[in-house]
Amino acid sequence: MTQVLPQQKLLTIQEFLEQKPEGNRYELHHGIIIEMAQPSGKHENVTGFLSVQIGVEFTRLNHPYNIPKTGLIAFSDEETDFAYCPDVLVLDRTNLKNEELWEKYSTVQQPESIPLVIEVVSTNWRDDYYKKYADYEKKGILEYWIVDYAGLGGRDFIGNPKQPAIFVCKLVDGEYVKTLFRGNDRIVSLCFPELKLTAQQIFDSAL
Repeated sequence: MTQVLPQQKLLTIQEFLEQKPEGNRYELHHGIIIEMAQPSGKHENVTGFLSVQIGVEFTRLNHPYNIPKTGLIAFSDEETDFAYCPDVLVLDRTNLKNEELWEKYSTVQQPESIPLVIEVVSTNWRDDYYKKYADYEKKGILEYWIVDYAGLGGRDFIGNPKQPAIFVCKLVDGEYVKTLFRGNDRIVSLCFPELKLTAQQIFDSAL
């Protein structure tokens, strides 16, 4: 569950970064500040597991990457501004010198800074499957994972009866191409092609 904070007008990215309350996690949706619900323990288990596994992989490969604790992705469309705080945000540190909001606000705006974004699905699953999917695609982020360990998404996505699922979305000619992974399927990643990680290992990390 998310909560909309009362405000008088739609905010720009800069206004959001300057005005958002301290403490909890907040995002900007269509110029409106949204307070994100505290994640469940299982959600945090999955997020932590993925951060460790991917961190080990990019360290092994000596990639200049980092996973910030609460980094933001900010962007604009034709009408309003957005800022999202992904569950796992992999950053290329070599491009952070070009990010004018990084040093003060730990916020990035350029797709060149973002090799991979992961959202771990919770009760507001429509955000991950529809809204953020479309926005990350439009932003030009090369790879986006939707990790639905609890099988919460719509039946059109994960089947009927619902089953846990992982979708790896790769940007091809400006559009995402989704691949579904379940059970002992090894995750096939554009960013980390040698990653030895199965869907079931990710699901089991929730326990």
